[in-house]
Amino acid sequence: MSASVVRHRTETIDGLDVSYREAGDPGAPALVLLHGFPSSSHMFRHLLGELADQYHLVAPDHIGFGRSAMPAVDEFDYSFDRLAQITDALLDRIGLTRFALYLHDYGAPIGLRIAAGNPERVTALITQSGNAYREGFTPFWEVLFAHAQDRAAHESTVRALLEPEATRWQYVHGVPEDRLDRIAPEAWLLDQLGLDRPGNKEIQLQLFWDYQFNLDAYPAFQEYFRAWRPPTLVAWGRGDEIFGPAGAEAFARDLPDAEIHLLDAGHFALETHGPEIADLVRGFLGRTLNPAAL
Repeated sequence: MSASVVRHRTETIDGLDVSYREAGDPGAPALVLLHGFPSSSHMFRHLLGELADQYHLVAPDHIGFGRSAMPAVDEFDYSFDRLAQITDALLDRIGLTRFALYLHDYGAPIGLRIAAGNPERVTALITQSGNAYREGFTPFWEVLFAHAQDRAAHESTVRALLEPEATRWQYVHGVPEDRLDRIAPEAWLLDQLGLDRPGNKEIQLQLFWDYQFNLDAYPAFQEYFRAWRPPTLVAWGRGDEIFGPAGAEAFARDLPDAEIHLLDAGHFALETHGPEIADLVRGFLGRTLNPAAL
């Protein structure tokens, strides 16, 4: 079977189906790709093919997203702690003992919980708008943090973030005019289909509320950076109005050797700068995942 073939698989973790995409030779260095809101492993569809000749790639769908299980909000603890536990258990189940992490958006607090809890397992970090510093928050977050303090007062405003125009905006904001035609419309339409499933908006509202506790975890994430100095690549959209470029540059504070690249892109930079990011990742992993690190 060609290394570039992507397999779509499912494991049952704690009674829940967790779907994931897998490509590459299982004997090759592993890279785990963790998606953000409101996406799924679909966001990595092109990157899997680009990197599968040299790496073993695994891209899960978080619970409540993509093809993974979507229990009702009163039947599952929709928290970032719990999502990290599920992901960690999936990696154990499929036998990934050492791996690099690619973090986007929600994937950052999920993946960094795993990394801080099991630092010896993580060979490298790649972050694409995967925030770990308060500097990364933009005015976009004001209503979300207000919602965290008073859910009833701000729910109607926050619910607007789950509607089609807001989903499309996440893909097109900050993107130069000459790159807009690179955004595949099925990407944000697929995300919206996921949001429109009965009960999913309640799930997303719960995760919006729970996001506040990720900030409490930032000191532990930053201590992990300082103590373990994982090789780190930052490939971030300069025009991202959700997690601003100050969040990218902040990684240098605790990881002075981090390779930081601000691309002329928005939040979903893989849609418009996929080949550029693939080249950055390939070069970075080629330099850092030497035999002594595996």
